[in-house]
Amino acid sequence: MKIFMVGGTGLLGSVGARELISRGHEVVTVALPPLPEGADIPKEMTIYFGNILEMKNDTIKEIMLGCEGFVFAAGVDERMEFSPPVYEHLKKYNIDPVKRLLGLCKEVGIKKCVILGSYFSHFAKTLPKLDLYNKHPYIRSRIDQENVAFSFSNTKMEVMVLELPYIFGVLKGRKPVWQFYIDMFLPAKTVFFPKGGTTMVTLKQVGQLIAGALEKGKGGRAYPVGWYNKTWRELITIINKYMGFENKKIVTIPTFLYKLATYSMARKYKKRNIEPGLNPVAFVKLMTANAFIDKEIIGKELGVEPDDIDKAIGESITYCMEIHNENKKVLEMKGE
Repeated sequence: MKIFMVGGTGLLGSVGARELISRGHEVVTVALPPLPEGADIPKEMTIYFGNILEMKNDTIKEIMLGCEGFVFAAGVDERMEFSPPVYEHLKKYNIDPVKRLLGLCKEVGIKKCVILGSYFSHFAKTLPKLDLYNKHPYIRSRIDQENVAFSFSNTKMEVMVLELPYIFGVLKGRKPVWQFYIDMFLPAKTVFFPKGGTTMVTLKQVGQLIAGALEKGKGGRAYPVGWYNKTWRELITIINKYMGFENKKIVTIPTFLYKLATYSMARKYKKRNIEPGLNPVAFVKLMTANAFIDKEIIGKELGVEPDDIDKAIGESITYCMEIHNENKKVLEMKGE
């Protein structure tokens, strides 16, 4: 199968491309320049540098010709900061390009499409009492992205969404999401954190997810992705170990104290004229829950295999420490 990918030089796109190529598929991608320095980008992948938002439809369709699959591994997540209304910015990067590109996929006869989304969409659907859709512009944008994607799915062109959680692994030359943990925990003699926890996967497993979805996935499906479920205390213990502070004390603070701190966060955002994608005060309920997902679906249906999560966390944190200690220049997330 020949696959057209947007974002093939990013953290998730590159591992997806590598896995697809190892299975005998061909991958062509449009990606923002430059290549991250030292990154393990598959040499067999054909790269067209450019901004997909600025490229003409005819140019994109020319690149798509002959492709049977499509992967959208671009867009922005909740870390990106925008002035209000933040939803309009998220729509620009996460929804509008999906709608446009799926329309072009339909025109050129692409058969299978995979959109990389967020596990927040899963919880918005399974925990309706939290009203995540209305309280968090970022989660709203991901649900709306799914709905747009599924509006194109039919027997001729199957479209599916991978609802991705915390991902640990490294692409050299790109700043890991987890750099903020270094900034937060490094100067602290004691780590104060709320109760709750999250699900996670390794970067290698994401590659298997992307390839598995193109090969075995069903159109109109949103696949909730999770494999390793850990409490915040368990995760922070592993992070501290790889930071070199294995015995650093971790204190689980009461939820009401954590919520008080989020009011301060909200005021700081407002002062800077930033509307966060996740409302910090309203997010407390999900943050302090055990946001876990069963691995059975992606294991059985998409062929994802077990991996070493401790090692993957270690690689991420070790690289974050290198960036911090050596002041390494790395590429940060940009809209694409």
